[in-house]
Amino acid sequence: MSRFTETLERLAAVIESRRGGDPSSSWSARLLADTPLAAKKLAEEAVEAALAAVQGDAEALAAESADLVYHWLALLAAAGVSLDAVAAKLEAREGVSGIAEKAGRPK
Repeated sequence: MSRFTETLERLAAVIESRRGGDPSSSWSARLLADTPLAAKKLAEEAVEAALAAVQGDAEALAAESADLVYHWLALLAAAGVSLDAVAAKLEAREGVSGIAEKAGRPK
């Protein structure tokens, strides 16, 4: 298993462990209790990561990507979507051109 995969799994477990926690003392608990907030934070972090990339700032891109991944995992957990469900979607797309895959999606 890759370092990234192991880190993702640990982080997802930590986020899940905060479910039902006090939103005033845990950011993860707050995100889990408020799916729209989790979605908003994911969008903000995506923009920040994209801006870091455009600026050519690799260090900032790595840091913003870490924030992005954390907020993505929190949103998935808040919405009740498992990493296995995401993996199944990715696996179904393996070997399919991105252009062909997008063309085959329902409109």
